Amino acid sequence: MIKIMEYSAVPYDEIFARTMPEMDVEDIVADIIKNVRENGDKALLEYTEKFDKAKLSSLLVTREEIDEALAVTEPEFIAILERAAANIRKFHEKQVRNSFIINDENGIVMGQKVIPVDKAGLYVPGGTAAYPSTVLMDSIPAKIAGCKEVVMVTPPDKSGKVNSAILAAAYVAGVDKIFKVGGAQAIAALAYGTESIPKVDKIVGPGNAFVAEAKRQVFGKVSIDMIAGPSEILIVADATANPVHIAADLLSQAEHDRMASAVLVTDSRELAKKVSEQLEIQIPKLTRCEIARESIDKNGKIIVADNLSVAIDISNEIAPEHLELCVDNPFDYLDSIRHAGSIFMGKNCPEALGDYFAGPNHTLPTSGTAKFSSPLSVDDFIKKTQYTYYTKEALSRVAEDVAFFARKEGLTAHAKSATVRIKEDK
Repeated sequence: MIKIMEYSAVPYDEIFARTMPEMDVEDIVADIIKNVRENGDKALLEYTEKFDKAKLSSLLVTREEIDEALAVTEPEFIAILERAAANIRKFHEKQVRNSFIINDENGIVMGQKVIPVDKAGLYVPGGTAAYPSTVLMDSIPAKIAGCKEVVMVTPPDKSGKVNSAILAAAYVAGVDKIFKVGGAQAIAALAYGTESIPKVDKIVGPGNAFVAEAKRQVFGKVSIDMIAGPSEILIVADATANPVHIAADLLSQAEHDRMASAVLVTDSRELAKKVSEQLEIQIPKLTRCEIARESIDKNGKIIVADNLSVAIDISNEIAPEHLELCVDNPFDYLDSIRHAGSIFMGKNCPEALGDYFAGPNHTLPTSGTAKFSSPLSVDDFIKKTQYTYYTKEALSRVAEDVAFFARKEGLTAHAKSATVRIKEDK
């Protein structure tokens, strides 16, 4: 049963404690990466047979396999994918940055170029659930940024096939290449390249502890989006919120995995009691009831605060991945929210809208990292470079200032490089 605690009566550490997965996989992952670097496709095929029980002759998903997946996918689902993709494009197109140039001073031109990374790598999990939503959320911003190639890796089933819904989403999103490989070995392949899989510049997408550790180890060789922890939801609710709805929303994250965190912060003891009762009614009815049960029992919390202002302070300290403001007039509180991955406003905006359809990205900072990081966006797939141009006359006006600054740092060659052109003329 979920824990109910009074904020003013419970120690700080208990209120803000996070249960983090403890898996020592560093050495295992390092060995996998080393093997893939040395043996390329051979290692990938061996790992796929070992871990996924699929014996493959080729890693590449063919056009015929994509067509087959589209043929067996419900037309209604493809239409929903297309509508969701349109919403995601509409939102992310607003994030596009422009290059700029400054030339308002005589003889000086400065500017910044915005350039997409050439190749983006997308990891899509397999295992206990398939996530076509991840395909849309992670590939569409890369396409909008202008990446030349978006490469997707995802583990196959025992028959060597990729989930048809994932392939349908990849088709709708315009993914360029898809490979049948998962786990740490897939991350290694994207980071270093193999005979089949191209080396990419950026790797994005969620995964298990092995995938997360692999991303950590290859960071620096390539860029990564983030190292994601367990999924989280925090709901700030007032006394008028519907306990049936609140319980359902908490369980929408609890069913993800046993380490997921579902937290309600409310100013109503009565609502806290009713939500706890609703959780016990709803959990047994879930398909993934055992996972949700463990998540709620181990990581779930209901925190009763003195008022909504205190509830907002608690939320900011936790900095949740998903934050629902289930209150009247939610926009009155928006400016007070400083730390959250994505905010769902009002009583008719379940977090599931963001997972699948609304448009804002669902790849979000977890484990409190919303205090300093952001949702996946078009910005993740661009880099910026700057340029400077001075005429000789413009340089002559500032050369001695530059040299003075350089000598203050003890760098006389710097100083000379600023003045030598001017002194030659004299």
